[in-house]
Amino acid sequence: MSKPKKLLNDPGEVAREQFEGFMLAAPHLEALPGMTAAIRKDFRPDKVAVVTGGGAGHEPMYGGYVGEGLADAVSVGDVFAAPSPDVIVETCSALSPQNGVLFVYGNYAGDNMNYDIAAELLEDEGIPSHTIRINDDVISAPPSLLEERRGIAGALYVLKAAGAAAETYSEFDEVVAAAEKALKHTASAGVAIAPCAIPRNDSFNFEIAADEIEIGMGLHGEPGVGKSKISSSDQVVDQIMEALAEDLSLKAGDEVCMLVNNLGASTQMELLIANRAANLYLQQLGVSVYDNLVGNYCTSLEMSGFSISLFKLDEQLKALYDQPCQSFALRR
Repeated sequence: MSKPKKLLNDPGEVAREQFEGFMLAAPHLEALPGMTAAIRKDFRPDKVAVVTGGGAGHEPMYGGYVGEGLADAVSVGDVFAAPSPDVIVETCSALSPQNGVLFVYGNYAGDNMNYDIAAELLEDEGIPSHTIRINDDVISAPPSLLEERRGIAGALYVLKAAGAAAETYSEFDEVVAAAEKALKHTASAGVAIAPCAIPRNDSFNFEIAADEIEIGMGLHGEPGVGKSKISSSDQVVDQIMEALAEDLSLKAGDEVCMLVNNLGASTQMELLIANRAANLYLQQLGVSVYDNLVGNYCTSLEMSGFSISLFKLDEQLKALYDQPCQSFALRR
């Protein structure tokens, strides 16, 4: 396999430079001096603060989902690396939250450790918090081990519900309950056909043969259920949809939002063909699609592949999803 090739400046400055470029396209946000972190300029200190973040390399996740009706602040680490506890605390403090902080981020060891430390430091300052660890990847662990599941593109739906709840409900517990429900109603799974490479490395993160595909591969190259010979798009999508439908106990009459997410290097042609198959699967199941997103929402550098996320709606979650939002990557 050839060496990875990217058009960059200093590979060690990628996270900072991409964040600076992002901020120039996000005038609704205010950057914190000396950090790859930002807060909403229009944040109201009397509302529950929704704070997100994670490693760079998954753009537009997470900074792209900070704005009205979504998250209120973000802190970004190095590529595929968690932000430090100090940066997380300073990001929260910059909001001066009066009604507590709701952390929403992916379920990865580094993020868990650093956000837990930050939560303890905030508690010492008298700022209560609650943590939502997004664990929507149904392939990464069985239902009996939910706490071990990874977080992938379904984070978008959890952030949408959490942000809308924070705009709607005044009580901290109400916002937490809505976000927890959204997480339980979200399921995702992905496939990869080509690897990615961290900018400062001269080799790819993992190997996969030209005629192979891996079902359930994680955002950083974590293994899924195993490699197999590449098959048709319809067959791959049906396998994914079967896993998602089972995990969410979907039945005729249910209603979902669906996201077909590009991991980085897949073409619109591939995504739309996958979207066609996913919609056909749900039609045959008697499940209606309320809203359908297709594109780059949670990437993994130049990894070739896609993930599919379903967000099972009820009356409350549908109302929260319908609320307006304005951010770099999502507008309703």
